[in-house]
Amino acid sequence: MINRSRMVLAILGGVGILFNLSCSTTKKLIGNKVEPMAKHVILVGADGLGAYAFEKAEIPNLRKMMSEGVYSLKARAVLPSSSAVNWASMIMGSGPELHGFTEWGSKTPELPSAVLGKSGLYPTIFSVIDQQMPEAKMGVSYSWSGIRYLFEKNLVDLNSKGETEEETMQKGIDFIIEEKPAFTFIHLDEPDHTGHAIGHDTPEYYSAVARVDKLVGNLIEALEKENLLQETIIIFTADHGGINTGHGGKTLAETQIPWIAYGKKILGKGELKNTIVTYDTATTIAYLLGLKVPESWRGKPVKEIVNLN
Repeated sequence: MINRSRMVLAILGGVGILFNLSCSTTKKLIGNKVEPMAKHVILVGADGLGAYAFEKAEIPNLRKMMSEGVYSLKARAVLPSSSAVNWASMIMGSGPELHGFTEWGSKTPELPSAVLGKSGLYPTIFSVIDQQMPEAKMGVSYSWSGIRYLFEKNLVDLNSKGETEEETMQKGIDFIIEEKPAFTFIHLDEPDHTGHAIGHDTPEYYSAVARVDKLVGNLIEALEKENLLQETIIIFTADHGGINTGHGGKTLAETQIPWIAYGKKILGKGELKNTIVTYDTATTIAYLLGLKVPESWRGKPVKEIVNLN
């Protein structure tokens, strides 16, 4: 007869081992710490801005970033090509199969996250910075309320939901100027809002894209005025594109996104040749700040932007 007491102890022991492995995975960092390329990194994300839009859009500020920095108009979103899935991937360094956010408006992972950080989320770039730069300031300014579920609120110094795109950008700018943070994430809900209401690849959609470009120009102007651009790298990208009045499918219009890096320390190399997936963004931010990344992440840094192999 099987000794039930021993069986229960064995099962509990196995669970304990698995728990310990899961916890230790969030603490294990890989890669070598390198000299930081910037004191400040700013991630600006435009919801629903497909790479195809760059052919027709009036975007002088983004084109300046492209010509003086580096860019790809062939970066890829993860599938499904919808919002929470891709914003999570962008700041969590991994796809939905690991972080578990799988739907447009995910508030919690539908698929249990493979590992959890100390804040109860799959580790984000915010937790990486907090672990290795505990004194650093960080902030998030966003237009879409769904962003609030995707980062560790207890780790940031700014958690702001703007009522307009202009307010969202200005809150981010004010925070950057006043606090000199290591990392700021600014999320804009356009042109996705217009894409859903009227349609992608429409005059109204391109007007919304131009509005985003103007706000990016406001950011660059503020950084130049405060002499912060010399120490700053801006990454501009999107979560997905769109087709007709929706997104979520497998077309290039929905999955191909812009990815631009701009700053005084980035030489104007123009178009990047290597492939980029949206979860490479978090790893690149960590690399620019000279940090190691969690073993659980799957992204790789886009080292081309600083002339490294």
